Amino acid sequence: MTARDDPAKIEQGIRIGLSAVVIALRDRKACVLTTPGDDGAAALPFGPFDPTRDRTFELALRDFVTAQTGFGLGFVEQLYTFGDLGRASPRATPGPERRREVSVGYLALTADAADVPLAEARWTPVLDIFPWEERRDGAAACLAPLVADLSAWAGGDARRQARVETLFATTGAHRWNEGRVLERYELLYEAGLVAEAARDQERPVPAGAPGRTMASDHRRILATGLGRLRSKLKYRPVLFDLMPPTFTLSELQAAAEAITGLSLHKQNFRRGVERTGLVQPTGRLSPATGGRPAELFRVLGGDLSTGETLGLPLPAQR
Repeated sequence: MTARDDPAKIEQGIRIGLSAVVIALRDRKACVLTTPGDDGAAALPFGPFDPTRDRTFELALRDFVTAQTGFGLGFVEQLYTFGDLGRASPRATPGPERRREVSVGYLALTADAADVPLAEARWTPVLDIFPWEERRDGAAACLAPLVADLSAWAGGDARRQARVETLFATTGAHRWNEGRVLERYELLYEAGLVAEAARDQERPVPAGAPGRTMASDHRRILATGLGRLRSKLKYRPVLFDLMPPTFTLSELQAAAEAITGLSLHKQNFRRGVERTGLVQPTGRLSPATGGRPAELFRVLGGDLSTGETLGLPLPAQR
């Protein structure tokens, strides 16, 4: 029996890791909790799962995120399992097992976006990592050159060009779908336009590669988490997991815009929020100075995780 056929050898070559996409709002920006990877690139909090010590994946995740960042997690849900051949964590132990690692990703949301206690951890704006996802006040400045590079990559191939047009809404026949974050990132990766593609193929990083590079495949994991969150906004009240106990409707809209990267129609958004019946006025005004004081609202009590029509409206401005 060869080493390839030996179950013990196969088992030794596989590590199970846990990755955390922790999202919060800071200064009206959607931010993700990052730590420095071994190569200096930003990394998601990541740690190995020890089956002899850890009782559950989630408890292990909570423990190492706190150990790495000093930050405690609130809401957590399992996101996806990443196991592509060749992926390696930024904290993997050198050796043959580095070539195969399965990572279970989790999405976590928090309304507590205070400075993290450990100096190496930080809140990184999500749209610094995915600048082409910014659609407020028009398309991001990086989008036109990216689309031009994608069209050059398509090279007249009809199927490739159709993917570009569909995912990046380059023609009037398609609308921008904010939930397809992962598909857009994977298209850019396939076309060799992001730094990770060059790094993984041991080629020079192209000049002007957009967005902040992340360790291993962590930008792919983050893209999965951001896409999941954007989609969930429409059918579950997850936005309130990012809000303080009381908030104005303007702050709620700003939070939705920060997550989706879209400009939302003010009056339609407010009417939609009122129709959901999820919030109620507190009878108090915001203490913010300057301008007309705005009324403070709070989320109604009870279990918001079940029921119908619990998402928030996302009426695009344009």
